[in-house]
Amino acid sequence: MPTLKHIKHYMTATPETIEHDLPLKDALQRMAELRAHHLPVVNAHDLVGILSTRDISLAESLAGKRYANMTVAEAMTPDPFTCGPEAHLDAVAREMYDHRYGSVVIVDRDHPRDVLGIFTVTDALRVLATLGDESAD
Repeated sequence: MPTLKHIKHYMTATPETIEHDLPLKDALQRMAELRAHHLPVVNAHDLVGILSTRDISLAESLAGKRYANMTVAEAMTPDPFTCGPEAHLDAVAREMYDHRYGSVVIVDRDHPRDVLGIFTVTDALRVLATLGDESAD
């Protein structure tokens, strides 16, 4: 069985982030441009939440006409699942599975509001595909 490495080897480093006060419609457009399903939400470079396409869909269905004036802060998930770059891939994947998290934000241990990366379910599938390639050798 291959040795699992730290999450820093598999994360998307320095991901795009969005500001908490951005209009939700603009955030959705930005996510579509990036082909991203999750974006860390910041307030002056400090992590304050995570926004997913699922969050946006839920906000749109629940808010009705008010959706047009909503901001990212109103739809995001505050206090997202985070870990440091040295966290073990298997532990992170287990936590994501157990709690049905779609992503984890990788943060600086000494400055836990500083976003270093993001690891999503799509990244996890890429890792699994790679492990399958290694076992074929």
